[in-house]
Amino acid sequence: MLPVLMLFLIPIGGGIPAGVLLARSHAIAWPVTMGLYFVSDVILAFLFEPVLRLLIAASRRIPPLARFTEVLRQAMTRTAAQYGGGGAGPFALIMIAFGVDPMTGRAAAAAAGHGFLSGWTIAITGDMIYFTVIMVATLRLNSVLGDPNRTMALILAAMFFLPMLVRRLKSAYASRGLQAP
Repeated sequence: MLPVLMLFLIPIGGGIPAGVLLARSHAIAWPVTMGLYFVSDVILAFLFEPVLRLLIAASRRIPPLARFTEVLRQAMTRTAAQYGGGGAGPFALIMIAFGVDPMTGRAAAAAAGHGFLSGWTIAITGDMIYFTVIMVATLRLNSVLGDPNRTMALILAAMFFLPMLVRRLKSAYASRGLQAP
C-alpha cells in the first residue's frame, strides 16, 4: 500500500491514475484506495499549511507580496463567483479545489476567512470528488482497453486537454452571447 500512497503524494495529477492502476494490480479494493488518497490529502494539509501561514505572515510585512496576495484574493473571488452565489461560499471553494488542486482550494478558503479545519475540509472535499471522477474513469477505461499504459496516457491527456476544451467552448458561447449548456 505504501507505493500507492507515495504515488498519490506526487503533487501533479499523474499520480492518481498511476496509483489507481497500481492499487488494482495489487488487489487493493477501491474503498481502501480512496482511503489512501484521503490520507495523502491529510499529509499534504499538514505539510502545506505551515508554508501557507508563512506566506500570509510575510505578506503583512513585505509590500510586493501584500500586493500579490491581494491580486490572488481578487482572482479567487472572481473564480468563486463563476460557481454561483456571488462569493466564496463553501460550494464555490469546493469547486476551486476540484478544478485546480487542494492547495489552491485551501488558499482560496484562507482568503475567504476559513481556518485550518474548515479550510482543509473544503479543499479535501473538492479534491476527493476530483479523485473519484479520475479513479472511476481510469478503472472503466482500463477494463475496456486492458492496457494500463494506454489507459494512463489517455487519462492524462484527458486531464490536460478537457479543461482547455471546456474553457474554449465557454469562451465561444460567451462571445456569441449564449449560455453554455
